[in-house]
Amino acid sequence: MKAIFMSASVPIEGRGEYYKTANPFLIQCAVRELVKAVIQHHKIVWGGHPSITPMIWSICEDLNVDYSENVILYQSRHFEDRFPEENERFGNVIFTDDVQGDQNASLLLMRETMLSREDLDAAVFIGGMNGVEDEYELFQRFRPNAIVLPVVAPGGAALLLAEKLGFYETAGLRDIDFASLFHRYLNLALDEHTLDDNSTDSNGMTP
Repeated sequence: MKAIFMSASVPIEGRGEYYKTANPFLIQCAVRELVKAVIQHHKIVWGGHPSITPMIWSICEDLNVDYSENVILYQSRHFEDRFPEENERFGNVIFTDDVQGDQNASLLLMRETMLSREDLDAAVFIGGMNGVEDEYELFQRFRPNAIVLPVVAPGGAALLLAEKLGFYETAGLRDIDFASLFHRYLNLALDEHTLDDNSTDSNGMTP
């Protein structure tokens, strides 16, 4: 089973300018549609975030999905006193160590552990703040030929990433029909094995 990395969060004020373009409702819709679109055939991997983990648990419950098999949550022990209660409902959380009480070092360890997985074939970026940008850079280092999909409509760091990569004008990326977007750019690409040099552009996104 192929795995898809999801980098997502709901931007908040005081953490850069990301919140100015972010639409929390569309972020939630995009996360939900991503899970619905791929969960039956692919694993979803993400780093624990208090605005996303409860969302994933709720979606899995609604879909009656065996989240012990289909979703993989990474969590740094640096945030142990702030874990969402939903963490306890996932039986397959992968914990990484707190690095001497250093938040940045602890996050880096978690992200490197998570993104060095050999089964990751794609990454989807939704909303988010500087963590989305950091995770994109690491994902590119470990999986330079994988599919990368920044979701434009919900705004946030993913919007900036799409602009940076030149994806903003790509047909369909600005739509809010997330189900069609994920089917076109993820399921079809992964199912048809279009991850070779002839089918991907330099950024790893399939048209």
